[in-house]
Amino acid sequence: MMRKKITKAKRIVVKVGTSTLLLPNGKLNLSCFDRLAFVLSDLNNRGYEVILVSSGAIGVGLNELGLSSRPKEIPKQQAIASVGQVQLMNLYTNQFKLYGQITSQLLLTQDVTSFPESRENVINALNALIDMQIIPIINENDSVALDELDHETRFGDNDKLSAIVAQLISADLLIMLSDIDGLYDKNPNIYDDAKIIPNLRVITPEILQIASGAGSRFGTGGMTSKLKAAEFLFENQLDMVLTSGKNPDIIFDVLKGKNIGTYFESEEKDD
Repeated sequence: MMRKKITKAKRIVVKVGTSTLLLPNGKLNLSCFDRLAFVLSDLNNRGYEVILVSSGAIGVGLNELGLSSRPKEIPKQQAIASVGQVQLMNLYTNQFKLYGQITSQLLLTQDVTSFPESRENVINALNALIDMQIIPIINENDSVALDELDHETRFGDNDKLSAIVAQLISADLLIMLSDIDGLYDKNPNIYDDAKIIPNLRVITPEILQIASGAGSRFGTGGMTSKLKAAEFLFENQLDMVLTSGKNPDIIFDVLKGKNIGTYFESEEKDD
């Protein structure tokens, strides 16, 4: 079934996770960086308004420093994130330049999006960048914020951040690229007959139970964090598609309304 509502989307937030940007051995997935830059640049040329929310600072930092796993100490994680964020933006800048696309960097913390004045500043900056046809690349400021590291907090991870960004700029759609094809009705690693749930309009306790589990060893977000992001979007009448980021070209098919991944479709607002 064609998802006609999606075909009308113009302002798009794309979120890419660490597990998509890194190979299972912890090395950089260079083809993913390249294809993501190509796809988003092409969409920008076609008149779409594109914002990228990218994880990966710590994962890229681990790769840069030749480390196989996260250290437990928070200050060391912050240091690795600081190294990794520079390399992450270098990668994006170089790849987007190949396609003639200018990008910018915004590092956010939870307090920035909570306080009205700084929140308005973020909105104004994003809208100005979009008007200038510049693609903003947003990440949590892992070097100074403990929210997304190993401490419990309200903000969580970049899944939630991408939903907040979508709400801030009134995006038509959030496309969340992950290491799975969508939300399954049961654990596909255990059950051979597990099937993707193509459409979802409410997050039930049963759905949350199915999705319980941690993220990868390089990232922080599991399926539960993605469903929490979907809940936030539903509260704000916003939509999301969760699908595989193995080949970023899939974004083209999503925007054509093809039945790909799981479509979290909010209820229409009453006039």
